[in-house]
Amino acid sequence: MENHRLRRFPAPSLAFLLCAAMACLATGGWAAGPPAIGAPAAAPQPKAPITAGRMVQFGDGMGYLVEPATPGRHAAVIVIQEWWGLNAWVKQQARRLARRGYVALAPDLYHGKVATTPQQAMRLMRGFDVRRGLQDLESAYDYLWRNPKVAKGQIGEIGWCFGGGMAARFAERQPMLKACVIYYGDVPAKGVGLIRCPVLGNFGGADRAVPPARARAFARTLRAHGVAVDLKIYPGMPHAFAHLQTAAGVAATKDAWARTLRFFQAHLRGQ
Repeated sequence: MENHRLRRFPAPSLAFLLCAAMACLATGGWAAGPPAIGAPAAAPQPKAPITAGRMVQFGDGMGYLVEPATPGRHAAVIVIQEWWGLNAWVKQQARRLARRGYVALAPDLYHGKVATTPQQAMRLMRGFDVRRGLQDLESAYDYLWRNPKVAKGQIGEIGWCFGGGMAARFAERQPMLKACVIYYGDVPAKGVGLIRCPVLGNFGGADRAVPPARARAFARTLRAHGVAVDLKIYPGMPHAFAHLQTAAGVAATKDAWARTLRFFQAHLRGQ
């Protein structure tokens, strides 16, 4: 079997996660708590049949798995939580991807804990073991690699904020990922040269937690290493704009989701 194991080198500091969270709180992001579940802001999804979501175990971790109900093998996506944990909104994103024909697996990086206030989320992040989180992502990747419903090796990832930062760092460590989507994650300044898969980034032009300059520098470095990058900065959009229910926020979210689907279609299905 082709080797797809995690690259081994020291895990990054938790500081990259905490700094973004502190900046987000300071600028009012997520002040009212986690996003409510309602109709998705993006265009209505086709009613493709999917399995009932269920929790599955892999390695020392667990995650929420949703699969297309259609026969055959499908590309897969690792769905990485925000700082709230594996809540209803993250599970909703996994189901949306499954309806598009992807096997979707959302690892529970907090191991059963879910925050409902920013203060709780900050405590969970402060106690988060980045090394263990990366290992949980590797175990999720291995689970999908062995899943008979997954097209061999056709595995990508997507993450929002905390999850976007973790997605970037997992891409540094898993050389066989096929695609990485980052929504306003605190992208790294070091280790970027180890990323090999194409990267799509959706960032806010008014994001003070992850400023546009940082996102652009990340994209420049990737391109300098020969990595395909599709970066879009949404003018006036704050951090966590995928939850913004203004007309401009809904429009940006719809566009970012459409970009995400096209990106996965191109790099996980070759279409």
